[in-house]
Amino acid sequence: MALLPVNEALARILEGAAPRASETVDLLVAAGRVLASELSAKLTQPPFDASAMDGYAVRDVDVARLPVSLIVVGEAAAGRGFGGRVGAGEAVRIFTGAPLPSGANAIVIQENVTRDGDRITVTDGTTDAGHVRAKGGDFADGDVLLVRGRRLDARALTLAAAMGHARLEVYRKPVVAILATGDELVPPGTPPGPDQIVSSNPIGLAAMVSAAGGEPRLLGIAADRPEDLAAKIRAGADADILVTIGGASIGDHDLVAPALRSAGVLLDFWKIAMRPGKPMMFGRKGGNEGVQRVLGLPGNPVSSLICGRVFLMPLVARLAGRADDVAQAAMLPLAVAIEANGPRQHYMRARREITADGGWCVRPAASQDSSLMSPLADADCLIVRTSGATAAEAGTHVAILDLDF
Repeated sequence: MALLPVNEALARILEGAAPRASETVDLLVAAGRVLASELSAKLTQPPFDASAMDGYAVRDVDVARLPVSLIVVGEAAAGRGFGGRVGAGEAVRIFTGAPLPSGANAIVIQENVTRDGDRITVTDGTTDAGHVRAKGGDFADGDVLLVRGRRLDARALTLAAAMGHARLEVYRKPVVAILATGDELVPPGTPPGPDQIVSSNPIGLAAMVSAAGGEPRLLGIAADRPEDLAAKIRAGADADILVTIGGASIGDHDLVAPALRSAGVLLDFWKIAMRPGKPMMFGRKGGNEGVQRVLGLPGNPVSSLICGRVFLMPLVARLAGRADDVAQAAMLPLAVAIEANGPRQHYMRARREITADGGWCVRPAASQDSSLMSPLADADCLIVRTSGATAAEAGTHVAILDLDF
């Protein structure tokens, strides 16, 4: 099978991917979820003209000529307004957030006032419009402020709460079952034997799934036995996505592909024109709404996580209903020159840096050896070098994929 270009592979993986069914959840557990319908305000904010400063509520005509003496007829605080009306020659002591009393239309800040008992003398009549927060100045009842597909971060949740919502309709998180394979693997925290290594990939992939809006489910480690692979694949049969790690090549000693086929998975492709990450499989099981997408990632941790960033995260985000495109690359200038690229699309580990003039640039890691995990941990982005790209000088703009999640 010829190597498949990355863009075509991603298009096949995302084909037909749609948000999961919606559900309604409490505001407190909605962080990271995605709105399934537009959200309109249930009230007006502010609900009344309010003071933005500590001072005195007055009529602007009374402070047009200074100095002027006014009588204080009451007090207004946040949550406890003044029930009367401000008349000619009168003022009300007011605090930040309090409703502007009836009859008043301006605030004189306390720094511009001297007080003696129930009388104040206004020495500066500056009544900046910013001293009053106008009713509805932020939003009005019925205004649509959050759109379908918006990921609910801290800012959106604060706004939703202010709009009067306690529960939100969100898309169900796509469930991603993650299965490591290989006799050589032991779980993190278990001392490996002389011929073994720690299974680290599932931890990083689970973090990626969560960051993209999914719910990771670790299936453990399958031994290199068809019956164990089959049992663990069945354990993930109800997931929206099944991710296998290791054995992604199609060779005589690779057991994952036959096990997936035996479980009813129709494999679409298994070789990608990218580095690192060439031996990656993709297939589907079932049809219509019940389809399960299957990604077979390489066992090499760097290759596995880069494939996860390029293919798995966009798929999870699409199924989660996110409107933003996590597959979209940004552009930054290179800090140093880089060599020409070969026939496979290259994902180079890199870090963003601040330039001498305060801008941003990107610097590739000194070593791009795919067996080294520490440069990947130090990276905050990937430089995307297209197939056959020519050498690039420092300052050349290159595409980058964010790793800062």
